[in-house]
Amino acid sequence: MSKKSHIFKAEIQQVLDLVIHSLYSKKEIFLRELVSNASDAIDRAQYVGLTDKAVVADAPQWRIDIIADKDERTLMVCDNGMGMSEEDMDKNLGVIASSGTQAFTQALKEKQGADVPALIGQFGVGFYSAFMVAEEVTVISLKRGEGQKAVRWSSTGSGTYSLEDAARDKPGTTVVLKLREGMDEFLGEWRVREQVKKYSDFIAYPIRFGEKGEAPKDDAEPLNTMKALWKRAKSDVKPEEYEEFYTHLTHDHQPPLKTVPVAVEGMVEFKALLFIPREGGFDMFMPNRKHGLNLYVRNVFIGADFDLLLPEYLRFVKGVVDSSDLPLNVSREMLQDDAVIRKIKSNITGKILSTLAEMQKDAPEDYRLFFTAFGRILKEGLHFDWENGDKLKGLVLFPSAKTEGNGLISFKDYAAAMPEAQKDIYYLISDDLKTARQSPHIEAVAGRGFDVLFLTDPVDAYIIDRLAEFDGKKLTAVDKGDLELGSDEEKSEAKQKLEAATTEYKSLTDFIKEHLKGDVSEVKLSPRLTDSACCLVASEHALNASMERLMRAMNQTVPDQPRILELNPNHALIQKMNAMYAADAADPALADYADLLLGQAQLAEGSPPKDPQRFNRLISGLMVSE
Repeated sequence: MSKKSHIFKAEIQQVLDLVIHSLYSKKEIFLRELVSNASDAIDRAQYVGLTDKAVVADAPQWRIDIIADKDERTLMVCDNGMGMSEEDMDKNLGVIASSGTQAFTQALKEKQGADVPALIGQFGVGFYSAFMVAEEVTVISLKRGEGQKAVRWSSTGSGTYSLEDAARDKPGTTVVLKLREGMDEFLGEWRVREQVKKYSDFIAYPIRFGEKGEAPKDDAEPLNTMKALWKRAKSDVKPEEYEEFYTHLTHDHQPPLKTVPVAVEGMVEFKALLFIPREGGFDMFMPNRKHGLNLYVRNVFIGADFDLLLPEYLRFVKGVVDSSDLPLNVSREMLQDDAVIRKIKSNITGKILSTLAEMQKDAPEDYRLFFTAFGRILKEGLHFDWENGDKLKGLVLFPSAKTEGNGLISFKDYAAAMPEAQKDIYYLISDDLKTARQSPHIEAVAGRGFDVLFLTDPVDAYIIDRLAEFDGKKLTAVDKGDLELGSDEEKSEAKQKLEAATTEYKSLTDFIKEHLKGDVSEVKLSPRLTDSACCLVASEHALNASMERLMRAMNQTVPDQPRILELNPNHALIQKMNAMYAADAADPALADYADLLLGQAQLAEGSPPKDPQRFNRLISGLMVSE
């Protein structure tokens, strides 16, 4: 066959310009694409060989070679796969977007838009990424099978290509890149090794490196590990292999707390290998921190931090997802949100939550380690993921009045330990555990033997509305609204006593309310205090003190919501003040005592006194007078 020149079909020059200059964000992608094509060629040869033994009569040891020649400034990617005939080359390398170049060109121009079609797998554009780094590309190929002839394809990417006979002894394909000026970095072994490790580490065939135009030896060490563990049955993988892969993936030298293999078949097919780490990084709560899973398509690395595959509240999960069903854009660098992604995300989310539930049941100590490290992040799901709200309620843990030290308890265990007389689940939002344990708000509840959950994470204040009930039991704040405890009979008796005491102390409470006007909304006797003299209580739908402080720390506007000052009529201090008021309502000490009560209540809830200097002077004055 004599050498002939051919014109690229239709408006291909415009397409080539877009591929070379606009399609990919990184020039290094070309090597991923060429290695991926080589792997595909071997896959095709193996598939055809299943029914046509003549195709693999040479019993090849499948391989992919990358050969650099610095003197000639060429880089070759070679495989011993299926190979191509002249017709194959003309079809595969000379025609891009056979469904219509006009529509394809328009899709490329709009690739940043929201409705870009998933072109990958339908249009062979990956090969042309070679022109990003090469001034000329030559392909020499011999197709497997009898009577085939070797063919050479060559183009400078300027609008034409040539086809001619070539000399090649063995089946397969060699792609030769004559590099452009400034692209010599891709001839270095370190650079090739880096790119293979990053993008093609789990290609199933050995990728070897050779220099000076010479093919690497058969016993040369492959650049890739070829260990796509997610495609192997869990029973076939040793724990140390999973740990080694986890370290390779995350650079975390501690073994993972839990390894989660996933294999889904059906309408959507994918495999995943997920890991739950032991500890979170310092940047876990940084707002711009990237998170997500590493994405592979048929063992080829597409990119890291694909957050569309994982809800943000599971950002601590590490791992890989491999699926041919994923809708990538044409450059393979961005996922497009559609039903397939949502299905995969739903499967992964469900698998992680069920794994955590199993860990909580079967390995409680491991689960406590996990929750200590990532519980604050997991709780975010209660605010954002309504669909899995009930599952997440079962997974969250809190310290409580009855747990020792930093111990944690689940809603399920809390409910199981409730005395028969207890109907509600009680909680207190607080800045820290020490303040919560010393809070006067829990006195009456704890005095009846009821436990109180302490919500001390900043996120707790935001998720509490999602925790309205658990297993039919209402969640009740001990520092908000009216608090009624015990049986109906006990509630009735307590109400009568409180009404009688309210009448007795009415003059005093009216005086204190008037004196603290603007600082408190109301002054009344408390059903929730047993040891302390007073406390501040928010109305049922108002922000509590902890939430107000959190909002101020975030520079958010906090509405003016004076709280209720509740007094303990059984406390000696309140009884003394009532006697002082009865003896002399104009006694100036009463105003000082009222200010001290407010300061005490503010300190007890974790807030500073309104006027710290006056508060200190009053305390000093009392100490001197005594």
